[in-house]
Parts: sequence; structure tokens; C-alpha cells
Amino acid sequence: MFPLRDENPSETAPIVTRSLIVINLVVFVYELALGPDLKLLFGQFALTPSHFMLAVDGGMPWSSAAVPLLSSIFLHGGWIHVIGNMWYLWIFGDNIEDRFGHFGYLLFYLIAGIVAGLIHVASNPASAVPTVGASGAIAGVLGAYAAAFPRARVITLLPLFPFFQVIPLPALLVLGFWFVVQFASGALVLAGGGSGGVAVWAHVGGFVFGFLVMLGVRAATGFRARDSREA
Repeated sequence: MFPLRDENPSETAPIVTRSLIVINLVVFVYELALGPDLKLLFGQFALTPSHFMLAVDGGMPWSSAAVPLLSSIFLHGGWIHVIGNMWYLWIFGDNIEDRFGHFGYLLFYLIAGIVAGLIHVASNPASAVPTVGASGAIAGVLGAYAAAFPRARVITLLPLFPFFQVIPLPALLVLGFWFVVQFASGALVLAGGGSGGVAVWAHVGGFVFGFLVMLGVRAATGFRARDSREA
């Protein structure tokens, strides 16, 4: 189940979403230019749970923990990683930027990424593997979208082997399926089945954070998506 686009036009120009995509792509090109020195960059700016815990215990300066929580959100491990993340941000980010406003959306995005990073550390505090990617922050955007526009139509590529179909589905179904897959993968990690190098609990944590924040916003403001945006 792969989303291609949504039928939920934004009311304002999504300048923050577009800027985040550009920044992530520029940073990734910079990573490619580093060659073998990329390991040094990841060592300093990727989020490594064991380093974070060492900083918490006083064995490393706090900057070694605080800076990677933010900087790791803008680093990626490969073309598929960065393109996949930016694709989801492009589809779902504009409407959440509408709801929060430009500055509020940027703040929400960064906090979602930090929360996701903290949950990743909590899920595997002894890991010495550097973690990079905007997935946790984008998971927050997905969770917020599911709460704000549950019935918005998402044009989705559905693999029904040996055939593929493109059909509109409710956002809650598409994003709910994504969340269930992440949660199941996280449960498998806790059971000792491995994660394939993916910080799945960061995805789960980011999604739940975004969903709850948007529910709170809806309750406080009485916001409801327009009927023309819903299926």
C-alpha cells in the first residue's frame, strides 16, 4: 500500500514543507560529497543511543546528546531512504502546515523528531548504531494527518499480485495500515527478531505524538475538515 497523492488541496503555500524537502536533499548531496568522511559526520551528528545514555550519566558533554537529537533528523542513509521520506512529507505535510501555520508547523515537526528520537533511545539504550533520518518527524506529520483528515482520500498504489491497482482510500486506512506495520515491526524487535536497521519505535512514537497533538488541537479549536476534503 503506497500513497501516490492525496485529494486534499492546501489553503496556503506550504513554504516550510518545501523548504524542509530542499534542506534534506541538499544535506544528502553534501553527505555524498564527503565520501569516506561520512562516518565522521555520522559519528558526530547521528543519534547513537549508547552515546546519549552516556551523556545522561555524565560521561559525555550534554551537547553530545542534545545536538544529535536535532541534527539526525536532517541526515539520511541512502537515496531510497531520503526519497521515501520526502515523498511522504510532500504528500501529507502541506495540510498539517495549514493547520498549524508556518512557524507552528516547523516547531511541531522538530519536536516530533526529537520525541521520536527519545523513544528510539528508550527502546534500545545500549545500541551503538548511529541513527539518521527524518522518519520520526514525518511520522508525527502522518499521525497529525490521520487525526485531522481521517476521511480525506489518498490515491494509493495497491499491490494485488500479480496485478497493481490505483484506488482512492481513506487517509485513516492508509496511515493506519502504515502504523500497524510499524508497531508490529517494533513488537518483533522487542521479541528479539531484529529490525533490519530501521528505528521502528521512533516511527511509532512520532506517529502517536502527532496524532495526540492534533486531537488536542481539534478539541481546543473545534476544527473539522471541510466536507469537500473528505470522502
